Amino acid sequence: MEQASRDEIGAAVAAHAELGRDYDHAVAEGLIDRIGAEVDRRVDARLSGASRRAVRGGRPGTFATVIMGLGSMGLGVGGTAVVLSDAHGTSASVMVLIIWIAIAVINVTFSNRR
Repeated sequence: MEQASRDEIGAAVAAHAELGRDYDHAVAEGLIDRIGAEVDRRVDARLSGASRRAVRGGRPGTFATVIMGLGSMGLGVGGTAVVLSDAHGTSASVMVLIIWIAIAVINVTFSNRR
């Protein structure tokens, strides 16, 4: 806890001793506000430290990205095989191109959202 916070809490306790029981509620509210602010400050510090560690540790969701890539390749190869098994010249080539462009667009969109 910072020295300023300790001094404020000490001052609140001293004020409570001087003012007596008539001001218990006001002094207690002041203490709760100061302690709450200190807790918030500590939580914010921990959260910002955790987010810095996560960034340093690598991109979160790497597993999902790998699964998305492998699944896309599997679907692309399967779709290509189906189209080429009943090949009719140029139309099959266009269809294969459309399949792979669609898969590329989906993967780029997915990776940009991560």
